[in-house]
Amino acid sequence: MTANVTKPLFNVDRHNKVEGYAMDWSSLGGKYRLLSGDCAGKIYLSNLQSNTHFNTEPQAYTGHTSSVEDLQWSPTEESVFASCSADGTIRVWDIRTRNRAQLSWKAHTTDVNVITWNKLTDRLIASGSDSGEFSVWDFRTVASNLSQKQPTTPAASFKWHNQPITSIEWHPAESSVLAVSGADDQITLWDLALERDAEEEPMVANMKEGKVEVPPQLLFIHQGQESVKEVHWHPQAPGVLVSTALSGFNIFKTINS
Repeated sequence: MTANVTKPLFNVDRHNKVEGYAMDWSSLGGKYRLLSGDCAGKIYLSNLQSNTHFNTEPQAYTGHTSSVEDLQWSPTEESVFASCSADGTIRVWDIRTRNRAQLSWKAHTTDVNVITWNKLTDRLIASGSDSGEFSVWDFRTVASNLSQKQPTTPAASFKWHNQPITSIEWHPAESSVLAVSGADDQITLWDLALERDAEEEPMVANMKEGKVEVPPQLLFIHQGQESVKEVHWHPQAPGVLVSTALSGFNIFKTINS
């Protein structure tokens, strides 16, 4: 007896059997588009032609010198997307001018594994690196620094995780809150709008000696899973997250989210 095999509606075959990790859908403007990136540094765009047929454009978006690790469409501009790479850079592209990226900057000294575009404040994008550091970038500052040939600096940067960042995602309803997972088996929740009160500084100074200082922006640490790979916010249930790991799935909600 032969088992039934379900065939895919479409195969993206431009990558020439090169391994890849990065994909993202866009449906802005009613135009369903799929981006796919590979370990050769190439990004291809596939467009929906009919209900069941896609077409992959023959020309790739090139510029990264190493593996494309993640891709994110702009939440507001249907022709714009961002990419990150093991070459340490983030690039912003416009599909109307594919010859080169509109913005390109060195974001981390190690591989940039993941990025997330803020859907509520679309000038912000966050990135997570192999070093365990994650950073938040303001496109206005990045563009200004690049035009003046100045070093690009993040709006915020944190080094809490001690292993590579594996997933990062902004909260769908709180523009300053994001979730981060790492290969150190931690999922951390952050609110970048929080700052330490002045009266807390003496207490923190006393705690620093021989101990780890907890950033005031760190809201919560979720542990108990092994080899966490992804974390995502529920798009409708406030504060609910799901995480995937070698040890299984977790669905959880913190008291302060």
